[in-house]
Amino acid sequence: MSLKLDCGLFKYDFIDHHAILCVPVDADAKEVRKRYLKIARRLHPDSSTVVGETAKQVANELLSKLVNPAYEKLSVERNRAEYTLVLSQIGKRLAQSSESIELTTDVAKQLLSAPNIDLLYKNQLTKISTTQFDDLQQASQIIAQISELNLVYLMRTSGHSIIKPQLPSSNPPRTNIAPPPPPPPPKEDSAVEQYLRRAQTLLQKNQFALAKVELQDALRLEPRNSRCHSLIAMAYLGENQLRMAKIHLDNALKLNPQEKLALEWKPKVDKALGIKPNATQVNSSPNHGDKQPDKSGSGGLFGGLFGGKK
Repeated sequence: MSLKLDCGLFKYDFIDHHAILCVPVDADAKEVRKRYLKIARRLHPDSSTVVGETAKQVANELLSKLVNPAYEKLSVERNRAEYTLVLSQIGKRLAQSSESIELTTDVAKQLLSAPNIDLLYKNQLTKISTTQFDDLQQASQIIAQISELNLVYLMRTSGHSIIKPQLPSSNPPRTNIAPPPPPPPPKEDSAVEQYLRRAQTLLQKNQFALAKVELQDALRLEPRNSRCHSLIAMAYLGENQLRMAKIHLDNALKLNPQEKLALEWKPKVDKALGIKPNATQVNSSPNHGDKQPDKSGSGGLFGGLFGGKK
């Protein structure tokens, strides 16, 4: 049996551990453990009721290659915090490119326009979980189906609406309100603004290294540009260099305490690094020489999110 998964979040080279265990993306450690134990009893050779050598081999592969790694990732608080940070970033990126995303399952399409997304999402997961591993040959397809539900849920809850507004059934009454004046001619962007615009485009395409090049050039021109520090933090975050991301988020807030992007992401990065809100902050200068390694591992925080190979 092939364990290749290429639907839902898996389509973006991201391992959807929540889909493997069929738990909501906001599941806590207790819920994860309860679900894991139920699956393990179904698949483990010492407790499984699976009959036949072929079926037993499939059950063992599912347990060892998918279920156990998923539990290891989601059962540890530190790992789950980093993983949740990734999911939050994924949801925003997917919402921005929602028009190009194709759904293949009916339940995901239904969730796309459901008025009460939380209720339908969790009801569907509960329903699927009861039979997820009944047919082991179909387990991969079911996991992929769950991942599509996760994908839609992340898009719908990311703060970006993807539901097109309904047009009114009749024309509105005419009014005598004068049309607004034409907009002023656009100003020519400064060199730094051009760097920032190109970097934002690269970030949306998950081309983090190229985005950093643009932003580093911008910082040479305007080292005290808080927006630039926030964006380069996003590039480092995309490469799972949490400490470098933190340095630039700190710099952004020192320069502008109201910098929106930094205000949003600094608490998340601090939490992923295990830093308490009132803990003493490290020196925020990138040249200070932080000797502690980044939490990048072999695949980065995004685990090869949009470009790596499984």
